[in-house]
Amino acid sequence: RLQLVESGGGSVESGGSLRLSCAASGEPDRRPLMGWFRQGPTNEREGVVFVEPDGKTSYADFVEGRFTISRDSAKNTLYLQMDNLKPEDTAMYVCAADFRTGSRWFLVNPDRLGYRGQGTQVTVSS
Repeated sequence: RLQLVESGGGSVESGGSLRLSCAASGEPDRRPLMGWFRQGPTNEREGVVFVEPDGKTSYADFVEGRFTISRDSAKNTLYLQMDNLKPEDTAMYVCAADFRTGSRWFLVNPDRLGYRGQGTQVTVSS
């Protein structure tokens, strides 16, 4: 079974940067769709970005070019570089994956993802 472990969260001031990592294990011969959703104080899940097995990416509108997703297949690790962070980006960021495709669909339906990690907290102060 696919397992996902995040790292890299923390506290930064507005305008700062963070890099999140997500290490995947358990399914070495399969290449899933992977990405991130976030869960804020209201517990509502919000898709951030997903990358398909072929490299196609789908970003949420609120990202506005500030975040970049990348994937190191050799290390089975997913990264999220977050720049120019804003206080409204404060949330638990959760790495998620699915063996189905449809990055734009999962962006608006993050509850339907089959696999997710425990999350890493990102706090941005003004």
